[in-house]
Amino acid sequence: MTTLLLIIAMIFVLGTMSYLRVSLVTTTIAAAVVLGVGSAMDIVGSAAWIVFLVLALPFNIKSFRQNFISRPLLKVYRGIMPEMSSTEKEAIEAGTTWWEADLFAGNPNWSKLHNYPQSRLTAEEQAFIDGPVEEVCKMVNQHQVSHELGDLPQEVWQYLKDHGFFAMIIKKKYGGLEYSAYAQSRVLQKLAGLSSELASTVGVPNSLGPGELLQHYGTTEQQDHYLPRLAKGLEVPCFALTSPEAGSDAGSIPDFGIVCKGEFQGEEVLGMKLTWNKRYITLAPVATVLGLAFKLRDPDRLLGGDEELGITCALIPTDIPGVETGRRHFPLNCMFQNGPTRGNEVFVPLSFIIGGPEMAGQGWRMLVECLSVGRGITLPSNSAGGVKTAAIATGAYARIRRQFKLPIGKLEGIEEPMARIGGNAYLMDAVTSLTTTAIDLGEKPSVISAIVKFHLTDRMQKCVIDAMDIHGGKGVCLGPNNYLGRGYQAAPIAITVEGANILTRSMIIYGQGAIRCHPYVLAEMESAFDTDASRGLMNFDDAIFGHIGFAISNFTRSFWMGLTGARFSNSPYSDKTKRYYQQMNRFSANLALLSDLAMGTLGGNLKRKERISARLGDLLSQLYLVSATLKRYQDEGRLTEDLPLVQWAVEDSLYKLQDSLDDLLNNFPMGLGHALRWVIFPFGRPVKRPTDTLDHKVAQIMQTPCASRDRLGKGQFFTNSEHNAVGIQEQTFIDILACEPLYDKVCKAAGKRLPFMWLDKIAAEGKALGILSEAEIALLERAEIGRMKSINVDDFDTEELRANIKGPVKQEKAA
Repeated sequence: MTTLLLIIAMIFVLGTMSYLRVSLVTTTIAAAVVLGVGSAMDIVGSAAWIVFLVLALPFNIKSFRQNFISRPLLKVYRGIMPEMSSTEKEAIEAGTTWWEADLFAGNPNWSKLHNYPQSRLTAEEQAFIDGPVEEVCKMVNQHQVSHELGDLPQEVWQYLKDHGFFAMIIKKKYGGLEYSAYAQSRVLQKLAGLSSELASTVGVPNSLGPGELLQHYGTTEQQDHYLPRLAKGLEVPCFALTSPEAGSDAGSIPDFGIVCKGEFQGEEVLGMKLTWNKRYITLAPVATVLGLAFKLRDPDRLLGGDEELGITCALIPTDIPGVETGRRHFPLNCMFQNGPTRGNEVFVPLSFIIGGPEMAGQGWRMLVECLSVGRGITLPSNSAGGVKTAAIATGAYARIRRQFKLPIGKLEGIEEPMARIGGNAYLMDAVTSLTTTAIDLGEKPSVISAIVKFHLTDRMQKCVIDAMDIHGGKGVCLGPNNYLGRGYQAAPIAITVEGANILTRSMIIYGQGAIRCHPYVLAEMESAFDTDASRGLMNFDDAIFGHIGFAISNFTRSFWMGLTGARFSNSPYSDKTKRYYQQMNRFSANLALLSDLAMGTLGGNLKRKERISARLGDLLSQLYLVSATLKRYQDEGRLTEDLPLVQWAVEDSLYKLQDSLDDLLNNFPMGLGHALRWVIFPFGRPVKRPTDTLDHKVAQIMQTPCASRDRLGKGQFFTNSEHNAVGIQEQTFIDILACEPLYDKVCKAAGKRLPFMWLDKIAAEGKALGILSEAEIALLERAEIGRMKSINVDDFDTEELRANIKGPVKQEKAA
């Protein structure tokens, strides 16, 4: 019995050391203490000490460990790990890691998360949103843009230029607004809630484009020339990366430039002949300056280096002979300016390279770093803004529209999709806030930007479909009164652009995250291919044994938290969110464990096992989304009235995480999933999806004027103006609620239950009975006009729906 107790004590001590992630030396000392106690009790003999020393000393004597353990392991590692291409290295090394690395490490520090500053607008930024942004929203008639003009009106274009909408990222010294990433996000959210064309037009110049690249990499001459002109709207920029042959695989673009001498503006200069064929380029049809990505070659070695210089970025004025722009694509009836650009042997000086000739071949890293920032702001913000507006509009519509003598929002079948819209609106706003906080802190979060691009555009599309289902014919019939249809049509565009979502999920999120976020993998890879053999061995030894301890710790943590349901793990609060933090502790440890096992069993083949990578990426992604939601709840003062929104968002994300984890175990390499299930889910799946009761609470918030509903739609364009169908309906929503007690009053006086429709007739009845004031009669009459406008759909004369084509349609010739 005493021996058994000693064994249990040893397991407990080693398990505790592993769980707490103490050093190898400390763990060795703790084990020696247990053996010492056993010796004192005369139950541990010399044989046990010999075994202990044989195992412990080689691992603790560093020189021995390096030469006789790490050196053979390094040789094996080099054999199974293929050397990365230069583009893969640049993609992995570009950008920074932030909170996602904590989530990947299996032991999140919640104090660190909650100590990140809350994003706030400055007085200047708030004034811009309340002034110019509000004004331009009033100017836009979405039906006119999408159906009549096929473009924003010229007065809107001019207003955007005059008020610096294209200069939010440009520094003040160049005449720009120099707004925070958070402010840019808030601007785009408000615009996107009204018009995807408006948001896209403003978003692109403030995302991946000439402005961003010039500020980070441009020469002084380039910055001084272009940035003031971009800030004043004298130049309209676009950036051409995507080719017909290279979409998500941007590194394989076929467009090229040849270094050569030629004549430019009457002088012979060293330059390049550029040939390109680009597609899907936003603002290309109207751009005056074209950012161009291409592969630069120097066959005559005029620059004195390699023949193949690599991807390069240059700035090309579109009025140079040979530059072709002007034609447009027709992306799903979304009428933002988007089209092709081509050029064939267009000669330009080397000084047109962004950053000058010395930046030749450095374009891929430039693009990856800048894309991570732009991708973290523009599309996620547009998606969040669209869903926030849809949540408020759907809540109002569901309260106004009645079927079966009830507002449809009271029907449980309607409450279910409403809850998905409301819960996602809360989550998506939280995610944009946390992500822009990272950017404003100076991070270039390549992994986070991939997470938010994929998940927010995906959730946006699903929420728009839910909103369309609730609105029925109101959403289907296009016209000035339809605030959903064009967004529904345009949703796949966000899914497709800036990295197609299928690829982003299956390759990019985890492909970058596994290496960048893991505390040891990148160090192992770098040391394995270090040209200095001695330094490489030393660094590999530190990394590989740190990795081994890390893996053992995550196994211990996963096993213990699986047995206990993580109920003894750390949580910063003891309220209703406590279990969420504890569940995230558990899933974070699971992610770290399964990542190591997947990399260990598959090695370099993991990047080809895209469905394994996708599910591991799902775990990391959902942990980040939940973190953002809890951070928002913390930042806004832990308001209990918002708790249903928090609970729905968190529980939905954790349930999705659990689904991906379950699928991962079912398909884990080498048949390990069954054994791992006993470690990770010893008592079955712990997380339940949001309940019907929670759905009901979220739906009620969306249909009830209250502070929680205001926060849900904060910052969106709800002004009751001529062309804003959502703002007009919002006023009707308020009027209808105010009319309900008047309706009850008239029914009681009339002695019968009247139908809640034709409110003007209710007003007339109340007037005849002498029980309503003139103001109450006017309210009922106004509410009836608004009610009919809300539930009716637009109709047109046949001629109004004919395309106004001048001349024959020309098909663009194939390149």
